[in-house]
Amino acid sequence: MDDEPARAGVRDTYDRIADHFSATREYAWPEVESFLADRAGSVGLDVGCGNGRHAQLLADATDRVCALDVSRGLLDEARERVAGTEAKTAVRPVQGDASCLPVSTGLVDLAVYVATLHHLPSRELRVASLDEVARVLAPGGRALVSAWSTAHDRFDAEEGFDTNVDWTLPGGERVPRFYHIYSPAEFRTDLDDSGLEAVEVFVSSGNCYAVVADGEGKAT
Repeated sequence: MDDEPARAGVRDTYDRIADHFSATREYAWPEVESFLADRAGSVGLDVGCGNGRHAQLLADATDRVCALDVSRGLLDEARERVAGTEAKTAVRPVQGDASCLPVSTGLVDLAVYVATLHHLPSRELRVASLDEVARVLAPGGRALVSAWSTAHDRFDAEEGFDTNVDWTLPGGERVPRFYHIYSPAEFRTDLDDSGLEAVEVFVSSGNCYAVVADGEGKAT
């Protein structure tokens, strides 16, 4: 299966809705705030940074942050958000793909990978992206991973599935966005089949979450 058209579609969709999407995403998620509250490091990474709201938090916990997104439109929003703030000098917006991170191996102390995994259009790419997080984490590094879950009240399903969820622009235009909705068991399976070690796995606000470490040497 050629995933490139679907991957390009996700990028083009978020370029198209970037400004309106950003306007509705003012505040950081409490789960991200809790994850970062008692952690610190030198290098931070925000995979699927969107408008930079979580990259700002990472800048408080680390000296420098790679804020990565596939969408140039969202990266422009992130640049605008951090401009004039203390995070400006720490946050570096970078266009890139979650399944092939442009980051050196073993460099990252703290990573946030939320609300992005579920946009990758195949399991192969999703597990590859988790492998990439494992690759870039430094010894002792930690990441927070999340994906939309069947546990959300919106869904009536026990198994994971692919779907499109529309974004409605001002004026009523509807723009479809690809999602893979994870069951909690499937989420754990993908973590276990990746290079990550799951330190803590939980469900919150209709999302699957995991605090993870590089799983080098974990039992197979």
